[in-house]
Amino acid sequence: MPDFRVHCTPATAEPAEISLSPEESHHLVSVNRARSGDTVTAFDGRGAEWICTLVEADRKAARLKVRFNQRAKPLAYEITLGQALPKGGGMDAIVRKATELGAARIVPLESERTQVHLDGDRTERKIEKWQVAALEAAKQCGNPWLPQIAPVQAASAFLESARGFDLKLIASLQPGAQSLKAVLAAYRTAKGRPPKTVLWVVGPEGDFTPAELSLSRSCGFEPVTLGPLVLRCETAAVYAISVLAYELQNG
Repeated sequence: MPDFRVHCTPATAEPAEISLSPEESHHLVSVNRARSGDTVTAFDGRGAEWICTLVEADRKAARLKVRFNQRAKPLAYEITLGQALPKGGGMDAIVRKATELGAARIVPLESERTQVHLDGDRTERKIEKWQVAALEAAKQCGNPWLPQIAPVQAASAFLESARGFDLKLIASLQPGAQSLKAVLAAYRTAKGRPPKTVLWVVGPEGDFTPAELSLSRSCGFEPVTLGPLVLRCETAAVYAISVLAYELQNG
């Protein structure tokens, strides 16, 4: 893999040169210490990549010469994570790990037990921060697809409005929750194929309330256990996406 990665949105699909934004220029030249002649991969977060040579190592306006372009093949499945907001900086870590694991969309949720409540400008600043976290993670791991960060919304409203998914899962600590293997096996038996679009919702500290879990079941969500131990919500999110992605990749 080339040494350096930068994010850009060229005006055309086949640019001869790419001029980077001041932020990307600073990160490439000042932080990563790229120099003229270095190979740089530019990507747009939607699967397009351009393999370039850094021709002007300007800290505010770096310029790349495109050698060739390529299109990344999308994953055969699409995972959306609905995540109840954790305390502190936990959501930043979840966004980073979800990006590394290939999540297509992340939906921040305010549930009844959520201890963090956002509104107005604070919500916009948080979303911008999570978008930056996703971008940094994508650069680091080489993911050419940036996940969409949806607006913060009420968990109950999201559960009721979730449409267009082959399978809807909710992490549950309650008795009767099934294993992921069992749920996927039942889906394959019924449909004759693995699911392509999966929504997995993970609760906050203390889990979702009984009322929220009951609502999820009435809205077609399958309660899935993440094992016998009570996991921090950051751990639960990473675990949930990891095992789901593994099963779908090998399904």
